[in-house]
Amino acid sequence: MIQRLRGLLAVLCCALPLAAAASATVDIPYEAFTLDNGLRVIVHTDRKAPIVAVNVWYHVGSKNEPEGRSGFAHLFEHLMFQGSENYDDEYFKPFEQVGATGQNGTTSFDRTNYFQNVPTTALDMALWMESDRMGHFLGAITQERLDEQRDVVKNEKRQRYGQPYGQAWERLFEASFPQGHPYSWMPIGSMEDLDAATLDDVKDWFQTWYGPSNAVLVLAGDIDVPTAKEKVTRYFGDIPAGPPLSRPEQWVAARTESTREVMHDRVAQARVYRAWNIGNYGTAEADYLALAAQILGGGPSSRLQARLVHEEQLVSNVFASAMPLELSGMFMIVATVKDGVDPAQVEAVIDEELAKFLDKGPTRAELAQAKTRFRANFVRGVERVGGFGGKSDVLAGCAVYTGDPGCFRASAERIESASAADVRGAARQRLGQGDHTLTILPFPPHATVATDVDRSQGVPQVDEFPQVTFPGLERATLKNGIEVVLAERREIPVVQVQLAFDAGYAADVGRKLGTASFTMSMLDEGAGKRGALELAAAIESEGAMIGAGAGLDSATVYLSALRDRLDPSLALFADVALRPRFGEDEIERVRRQWLAGIAQEKTRPQSVAYRLLPPLLYGAGHAYAIPFTGSGTEEAIASLTRDDLVAFHRDWLRPDNARFIVVGDISMEEIVPLLEKHFGGWEAPATPRPAKNVTTVARPDRPRIYLVDQPGSPQANILAGLLVAPAADEDSLEFDLANGIFGGTFTSRINMNLREDKGWSYGVRSSASDTEGQRPWILSAPVDIARTGDSMRELIAEIEAFTGDRPAEPEELEKIRANRVRSLPGRYETASAVLGAVSEIVRYGWPDDHVVREQQRIETMSLAEVRAAARALDADALTWVVVGDLAQIEPQVRALDLGEVVVLDADGRPR
Repeated sequence: MIQRLRGLLAVLCCALPLAAAASATVDIPYEAFTLDNGLRVIVHTDRKAPIVAVNVWYHVGSKNEPEGRSGFAHLFEHLMFQGSENYDDEYFKPFEQVGATGQNGTTSFDRTNYFQNVPTTALDMALWMESDRMGHFLGAITQERLDEQRDVVKNEKRQRYGQPYGQAWERLFEASFPQGHPYSWMPIGSMEDLDAATLDDVKDWFQTWYGPSNAVLVLAGDIDVPTAKEKVTRYFGDIPAGPPLSRPEQWVAARTESTREVMHDRVAQARVYRAWNIGNYGTAEADYLALAAQILGGGPSSRLQARLVHEEQLVSNVFASAMPLELSGMFMIVATVKDGVDPAQVEAVIDEELAKFLDKGPTRAELAQAKTRFRANFVRGVERVGGFGGKSDVLAGCAVYTGDPGCFRASAERIESASAADVRGAARQRLGQGDHTLTILPFPPHATVATDVDRSQGVPQVDEFPQVTFPGLERATLKNGIEVVLAERREIPVVQVQLAFDAGYAADVGRKLGTASFTMSMLDEGAGKRGALELAAAIESEGAMIGAGAGLDSATVYLSALRDRLDPSLALFADVALRPRFGEDEIERVRRQWLAGIAQEKTRPQSVAYRLLPPLLYGAGHAYAIPFTGSGTEEAIASLTRDDLVAFHRDWLRPDNARFIVVGDISMEEIVPLLEKHFGGWEAPATPRPAKNVTTVARPDRPRIYLVDQPGSPQANILAGLLVAPAADEDSLEFDLANGIFGGTFTSRINMNLREDKGWSYGVRSSASDTEGQRPWILSAPVDIARTGDSMRELIAEIEAFTGDRPAEPEELEKIRANRVRSLPGRYETASAVLGAVSEIVRYGWPDDHVVREQQRIETMSLAEVRAAARALDADALTWVVVGDLAQIEPQVRALDLGEVVVLDADGRPR
């Protein structure tokens, strides 16, 4: 549940006002009120979808942990999902029944939050559940639950720390802040401290920090203030406030000298981290340093990326980021060094570029571009009411850290009005200095109110649910024959355009593996009259986002543009799609990055497995027998030429193989002339349109087991796969529901077994990706390496039971049915989600009202149909790939006696 970095950066900064700088035309209107017990409530009304984001922030994080109890805030977050006094079950279950989306909890240094989007009609249920664990949790805590979640968190730590660079951030924060500073340890904590946590610690933590007077509740979406007051008072008003709490104030923790440290890890490339302590959240300094980070390393045309990635080509990637926290903050530059390059060379360039910036500051053009980027990011982010960076997150972060839910407005004004001198001054000032002051103020008096909630009646039942709504699709055809499919969404002034081609990795057949993905990645590396840096700068100046990529069956070029900048943005989009330069220098630069990326894939256990499993499933020569990362092989990428890229672009990216999908703030009458202007002269070549040959593959008649050695790994990464019917098959939906029961949700059979019951894994899942040919059904289980054999035995038993004497039960089907149907209304909240759905509709030839028909099919699907579909699973036809320390996994796997065991290297060659 806790997030990784850059994941950690996202969790810590997702609601920062500096990330929400906006123009005056975009706002998050809200009203706030406080219950007598101190619970602060913020309400934002957004009626575009019948959902409400319920976001609870407790003002407690790892910085509040006592000595010897690191990781406790995060451990407690896990415990909060294990039921309460009046609901003794997994917290997710009622939410799955009503189709909740975006449900999670996260822990940072300064806060712990719990959030979900629910259908409007399920708001009472959500508030009952949140209030029950806020006010009625103490009696539900047991030693068994503590031990279970302690094991889950330890598996999470093993999973994260077993990844390349997985220990870097713990060492960075430990070195940056002095011993005793609350940011000198990470929220995940240490194994020793997790083992030391007792049941009394859990109870003390809850009684101290989880009172309503230490919480903020944000309700955003299909809700108004009168309704919010009535419901929140009813469910939360009788909960005692909690004790008065002391709050440490700003503590930058000044550093007066440079320090260095070297550590070793199992990685493919060296990486340089450089950090300075800075001021805290909500300050002008934080906003100015955010602009500085954007200019130095926030995008392709930023100073460090331009020089290190493009000009001197010393690194695969580099970024700069300002991360203000509640007490202090950190400004960091992170660079991944190319193989063969001395990290000292990279550090010298960083030193030089930073010195230039501190001396002269940003140029007028750089500052304007950075401001536009912040504005564009904010506009896109606030389309969502919930989730990371959504409206409820922005409001909650401001309220918790500054006391003003609207602090993002001041941040927006500061960023819009920031001068070059402001940015340079903040950058000059912060090389690490500050002090610590403690001031104690009395809390206001609190009281409780009477309530008519009878909690002995259990969770409120939700009987009514909103119907799914999906925009109607309009179709038109350009003069050159390209179909245009439009779905209007008028909520924000953004237009998204996707140019989709029937190509993808499957088009690599007969070519060098990775050609499709590599070619698509090169489209925005210089196009038309602009080189890579000039193109990146032009795109950022328009506040646009342009990208290209390939999937298994399709290749796409994508544009997200501000409505008032659509025409010039489309001009850049057309250059990228039609006129890529494929410059030899850029090809070599990207090739080196690409090869480094493949090398990195081979160091990541999950990536290794996903590279090796598809060729084993589909067999040599099949269009899908390729690494599902899309990166190809080192031999193929090393031999790619410019002619290969030009040929792929000519053969596959052509108007008779293309379709436009448009979603956003525009009509068909407006978009067609613009597309004609920029794409109307595009003509198909005289050569026939190529075709893909996706053949049907027979299943193996016995299990196949492949092992890959990763010495020293604390976990075994188990993947098992088999082939099932294509996405367009009439029974694919039945299979998907069956898989939901087996492994597709948190409360699925295999996750409840290995994670919740056994504590062997942080999470076990199975899924079947949508494809034109046979779909790959893949089961993924990262487990404690000592339990490799036991876990495989349990997974086989689960499959045999599910297809045999313990098939899907009526209540399991009803849970999945309810979750699928009731999550539909909130599934299409954003234009990106609509775009994805429309893409699938046109790709698979489904009817325009497929979303509505899908709901009807799920509602009428019988248990017999789901059980029949589940029989597509066959433990005897599985292909296993297990990645881990061979000395530990091989004896366990061979003892299972499943069949022949083959040891492969990271390229899939037998050892």
